[in-house]
This record gives sequence, structure tokens and C-alpha cells, in this order.
Amino acid sequence: MTSKIINMAEHMKDETDRMLESLFASEPVADDGFSARVVRKVRRRTWVRRLTLPIATLIGAAISFKPLAGLMTTLAGFAQLLPRDMVELSHNALPQLPYIVLGAMLLATCMVALRSLED
Repeated sequence: MTSKIINMAEHMKDETDRMLESLFASEPVADDGFSARVVRKVRRRTWVRRLTLPIATLIGAAISFKPLAGLMTTLAGFAQLLPRDMVELSHNALPQLPYIVLGAMLLATCMVALRSLED
């Protein structure tokens, strides 16, 4: 069932509506391919922008691979200098997986609740 209000609005046309219909019904303006060139240039720039960040990330990762590997090796060497008691204490101080999952579920619930309050 369609609404009568919508049907009435479609049948009522003023001077502006008639002018717009006549403009859109007319032939497109000949521009010797200018519009196609503009669209092609915009699409090319869009693809360049989309690809720039991932390519830059890959280049940066490739450049920083060797220094990061050296840093990790150095940090692993420092970890062996720590006393055994301190290492065992740090394992007990880390939160367990059920607590991490519970916290993530609580965070997701709060985010959904806040989103529903905004609406």
C-alpha cells in the first residue's frame, strides 16, 4: 500500500520542478571528451592515494627489519640478565586469558550500550 501523501507530492509540480525535468531530459553538452578525462584523472588519483600508504608501510617495514631484529636480540639478552625470581613473579602478575576475554566482553557491551543511548 502506498501513501497518499507521497503520491500527491509526485503529482504536484511547480515551475522549478518542470524546469529541472526539462534540463535533465535534454541532450548532454558536447565537451569533446573533457568529462571522461576528468573522471579518469580523478579515478587515477584515488587509486594512487589508496596504494600510497600500504606501499610506504611495506617500504618502511623492509628498511626497519634489520634494526628491529637487532633490537629484539638485544632485549632478549637483557631479559636473561634478570634474576629468576623476578621473571617468575612477572608471569604470575600477568592477567589470565579468562579475565582478558571477560574484560573485552565488558568493553564491547559498554560500547554497544553507549551507541544505543546516542540513538
